[in-house]
Amino acid sequence: MEDLLHLYDQRKNEIKNSLEEFSKVKEMDGRRMFSELVFCLCTPQSKATMCWDAVKKLNENGTLVEGSNKKIEKILKGVRFHKTKAKRIVRAREKFFADGNFKIKKVLEGTEDDKTLREWLVKNVEGFGMKEASHFMRNVGRGENVAILDRHILRNLHKHGILDNIPETMTERKYVEIETKMKDFADNLGIPLAELDILLWSKETGFIFK
Repeated sequence: MEDLLHLYDQRKNEIKNSLEEFSKVKEMDGRRMFSELVFCLCTPQSKATMCWDAVKKLNENGTLVEGSNKKIEKILKGVRFHKTKAKRIVRAREKFFADGNFKIKKVLEGTEDDKTLREWLVKNVEGFGMKEASHFMRNVGRGENVAILDRHILRNLHKHGILDNIPETMTERKYVEIETKMKDFADNLGIPLAELDILLWSKETGFIFK
């Protein structure tokens, strides 16, 4: 664990700054928050940087707000399962975003418990599992008590002996079980859970990102 603590000392300020930027998103306009939801809909089995580049393009030409399924699909080309994800973006827009208002913002403001909020997101946002809901929460400043258990995090938890093996499938029950183990690991290291999440991701990828 010494190497992990050493890396944390090196990247601590950058990690904290990143989380501070995320915390500001919930105070921004509905379009900005909807962009984060769209980003998290795009990320499964795809590179985060490519997904965010696609979201920026959707915003730049107005396609995010007004574009048809085909136009969104075209911009997402290169993102895995882009046709399915384009359809989900359109359905999410129809359900949650209108006239610049992002309806989920009220849910975020009215739900104090993070686990309850995540359950609501998984149930109501098509394309969101536990990981995607946790990712969205983190990116809008509500990720202090949840973990984004993607392949990078799971691989590192296994490497550090927190997991005996990396599960081939992830049920909600298994997700919570691993998340609890990661929280205990974070407590033992003296690193906040959200910061450990970013640290392990950056350790695997070599950089800090969304």
